[in-house]
Amino acid sequence: MVSPKTRDWKDLVSGSFRDLDDLLKYCKIDLPNSGCKSKPEFTLRVTRYFASLIEKGNPRDPLLLQVLPDALESQLVQGYHEDAVGDRLSIAVPGLIHKYHGRVLMTLTGACPIHCRYCFRQHFPYARNKPDCSASGEIMQYLSQNTSIKEVILSGGDPLMLSDRKLAGLISSLNRIPHINILRIHTRLLSVLPERVNATFLETLRQFNGQLVFVTHINHPNEISAHNRAAFSLLFNQGYRLLNQSVLLKNVNNCPGVLADLSERLFESRITPYYLHRLDKVQGSAHFALSLEDSCRIYEELRKQLPGYLLPSFVQEIAGQASKTPVRCTDP
Repeated sequence: MVSPKTRDWKDLVSGSFRDLDDLLKYCKIDLPNSGCKSKPEFTLRVTRYFASLIEKGNPRDPLLLQVLPDALESQLVQGYHEDAVGDRLSIAVPGLIHKYHGRVLMTLTGACPIHCRYCFRQHFPYARNKPDCSASGEIMQYLSQNTSIKEVILSGGDPLMLSDRKLAGLISSLNRIPHINILRIHTRLLSVLPERVNATFLETLRQFNGQLVFVTHINHPNEISAHNRAAFSLLFNQGYRLLNQSVLLKNVNNCPGVLADLSERLFESRITPYYLHRLDKVQGSAHFALSLEDSCRIYEELRKQLPGYLLPSFVQEIAGQASKTPVRCTDP
């Protein structure tokens, strides 16, 4: 693995790969279809750290396939939608999604350090949903008036693309609402840019008065290294709960052995396997899809390989439902 030249996370984000030819050259891969550029509305973006984990010379590397633009993204596939999980129908005020009882989700930013080609929010209208997180803004007013809300989920994009100063301001506003006692942060950044976990960041987190939970997004065991494992340990040693959600993806992790290895490596990294998602049917991602039969076969085999505490729940998100929906598989 190539060590970064600087430990400043913002500089590392700025140095991410944005050009496909540059990424392929770094990965020592010559693809016949390398002329397939990413869509203007969803460009290529890969941190150099994540790229360092890609097996050089392997065009079928499972990490590469997650970020590699494909001509199939432009095909319109029946049953696939721009708003696959019904986010837009659940926008309470700009920047705030209220789907489920007792919890809300903030889309703090459209920025992300890595653009996964199956992203279910790749078409989300971030420009029309810029959040006002000030103490007197619409979001805090909504939270203050809805006392049934106990948990706030920070998402995006990736919420950790916000500066520590902005995160501290948000935490300060949330601390003024007594019934908000859980802050959950959904992030890909912890695994693809571990330098984000620094002293200033940890001090910012300590300002929250309630419980803090991180949900990482790691799909393959090769995404875990000593480098990001150190970042996970820093958070765990602060007393924060760490969970992981993965997406079942064709040609990436559609193998019971790979998923079992992932759960075991997560556990070694102080992270509890939480969810294994069926692919959200977002337009542009159909080439990652698996049939229900194949998905269930993989999960049932995974169940046989793992103890219960390492087995993630197999779920899908269905627009309009009151919670994540367990995938119903027939008995093998």
